[in-house]
Parts: sequence; structure tokens; C-alpha cells
Amino acid sequence: MNVWQPGPGEMLLGRAPVTFATGAAMRVRGMRWFRDTERNDIQHELPGWPEGPSFAARSTGSTVGLKTLKGAAKAVGTAFMAVLSAAGGNIATPSDDSGSDTPDEPSDEVEDFPVMWAAPGTIARTLPWQLDPGRTDQKHQRTHAIVTDRRLVIVRLPYDKGNDEVIEDEVLWQCPRTDINSIELKNFKGGKDFKVTFADGSWCRLWSFGRRKLTRYLEHTPNLLPLDSLTPRQRAAVLNFAAEVKMPDSVSPIITRNTCGHYNVDILLPRRFSSTFGASEESLVMDDDGQEVDPREYHPEDL
Repeated sequence: MNVWQPGPGEMLLGRAPVTFATGAAMRVRGMRWFRDTERNDIQHELPGWPEGPSFAARSTGSTVGLKTLKGAAKAVGTAFMAVLSAAGGNIATPSDDSGSDTPDEPSDEVEDFPVMWAAPGTIARTLPWQLDPGRTDQKHQRTHAIVTDRRLVIVRLPYDKGNDEVIEDEVLWQCPRTDINSIELKNFKGGKDFKVTFADGSWCRLWSFGRRKLTRYLEHTPNLLPLDSLTPRQRAAVLNFAAEVKMPDSVSPIITRNTCGHYNVDILLPRRFSSTFGASEESLVMDDDGQEVDPREYHPEDL
């Protein structure tokens, strides 16, 4: 096992699989581009990058055809579900409330789909090619993003679906948090993308099914509270929670106070690290009195 560890005094805040995003609109579905600020394709200029797929956005005519086929398939599926329902079946359809059918930026989500926007010499051009699903074998390799209170790190690791608790990290790239200017959630279609804009104006668009794990501590510099800064009741609640989830001595709870007044306590347990999901947290939301907050009384900031 070779699991990446933070340095002395540095706190691990989140870890999840990550790749460059992929277009979802009909014209750019399944595609992605690497652009300079004049919207030129720069993938052949990126140092050390192997050859990858080249894409061309679909014409309006082919887009209409795809929409027609999709509509027909949806109609058939709806009719099939109606037959099952009429026969007494209890059919539930999956949904993703975080997604949206309305693009935020049509020029970058419908007409084109850049996942890197970078002038020569900028930070985004240093990102590793292994993030590109078109250049890696994702059946056997994964890339994870790791967030700490000091930096953002990208690692590569082997992936074995039947043995995903084995982690062998290889650091590919990292940057200090001071190099990150902003994080923006991009909800068009799947609701799993996010945009990282660097201090020099370059940016990348990434995808992660663990988006919340990464962005909640990247959107703003977290005000991490030490355990001894809490009231006796709050401290007792955190220690009881840590004992309940069997937190090892090598781990510290991540404690933050939300603007609503509630406290988030997250504990990343090493035994729950996996190449499939990254780091899975045990979480507690408590109030000023150290009482656990009923999930029905959560505020948006608690999620």
C-alpha cells in the first residue's frame, strides 16, 4: 500500500476520483477539447502528452437526427414502463436533482466543450494527460483528486474492481491553494462537473461523482476548528462520535462552523479508502449545545 499522506501539520479534507469532463449536449456529446484563449485546439502543443482522439462537433443536421432517435427511444421506454405499471409493477425512475437542462454557458457547453482553457505558460497547461478519459485505460487505471488545507493534488493509481481497497498512489501534479482563484459548480445535464479557475486566468473543467467531497473545501478556504476550541459539550459530542466510528489516533476530525450556526464534523477513516470511491467520510452535524441535528432540520449549508 502506498496511500498519499499530507505533510506535517497539513489536514486531508477530501479525496475522490476525477477526470476531465465530457460533453453532454447533442452537438458535443462524448467529446472534449483543449483550447487556448483564441479557441484553438492545443492538445498537440501540451508537453509530454501522447496522441489522443480528435473530435469535430456534429452538424446541426446530425444533431437533429440524434435528438429524433433519442426521442423515439424515450417514447418506447415510457410506453414499456406504462405497460409494466399497468400490470401492477412498482416502477421507480432514477433522477438527479443536481443536474439542469439549461446550459450556463452555451458557447462552452453546447456549441463547443473546452475542458482546458489556457494561454501558453499558464497553470492549466501543466495538468497531467492521465486525467483525459480518451488517453487512459479506465478499466485498469484511475486518477484521484486530493484536497488538503494547503494544496490540490492529482494522483494516479491502479484499479482492480475486485480489489479496490488496495491503493498505490503516484503523484502526477499538485498546486498550492493560492494558485486556485475560484471553483464553480457546472450543473448542465449530469450535475457532476466543476470548473477550476487558476490565479493566472487559465481554467479546466473536471468531472467527479464525488464532486461534493472535493468542492465543499475548495470553494472557500475552510476555517478549521481545533477540538480544544469547542465548548465542553461540543467536544464531548465529537469525541463520542469519533469513538463510535472507531477513529484511529492518526486521524483528526474535520470541524467547521456553518453560517447557519451548525457545526459539521467529518472523519475520513483510512480503512474506508478505495480506488473506486476515494475517501468516504463519517459525518455529524451538531448545534451549539453539542446535540446532533435531525437531518430533517438541516440547513442548505449543512449539506
